[in-house]
Amino acid sequence: MSDATTLDQIVASKAAADDFVRTRWWWIRHAPVRVDEGRIYGQTDLSCDCSDERVFSGLAALLPRKAIWVTSHLARTHQTAKAILAAGDFEAPQELQQHQDLAEQHLGDWQGLDRRTFLMSRRQEPASFWYADADERAPNGESFVDLVARVGTAIARVTAAHRGGDIVAVAHGGTIRAAIAIALGLPPHGGFAFMIDNCSLTRLDHYQGRQGSGWRVTMINHRP
Repeated sequence: MSDATTLDQIVASKAAADDFVRTRWWWIRHAPVRVDEGRIYGQTDLSCDCSDERVFSGLAALLPRKAIWVTSHLARTHQTAKAILAAGDFEAPQELQQHQDLAEQHLGDWQGLDRRTFLMSRRQEPASFWYADADERAPNGESFVDLVARVGTAIARVTAAHRGGDIVAVAHGGTIRAAIAIALGLPPHGGFAFMIDNCSLTRLDHYQGRQGSGWRVTMINHRP
């Protein structure tokens, strides 16, 4: 048994003794999108490439057997979730819970533009490489600040509904960056500092106690 596993078990036992309830969020970014033609897609509903079975077998080996499975309303998250479920011996959920507020940032009029041309024309900061500053709202779309608020509402709602359980959330890069920023108490632009690869695993544990709640970050951008 590894030291990390032992520590995790001790923390869980101590939390239970102190009447903390742990809810584990297992965040997975969807599989790669290869049909975007190099264009910004944001909330455009594109399919993803689920052909690499080894990736999904690796993810399946790490995930809890009994969990609530949630996705956004976009097809690429459903496709990825189903590929993972097919690769493991899970107690398959009756349905994937779809939450529209777990979708990627809506990039408005920028969706459909050539990604390279757009990014090369924008000012970028070393620690915040994204389409825009956190508080800049895409025309007819959202800012990253908007995304963090939206995702925070979803996390609070789903955590309350499934407190004490495991939640596998197949979502998007921006969504997971927002969740990390919330867990770490960072300002929204702090989420830009994290790289979130396709099919990577990020685990954020929520602890609810009698006098408050908080988060423990277990892993970020783990690639099985």
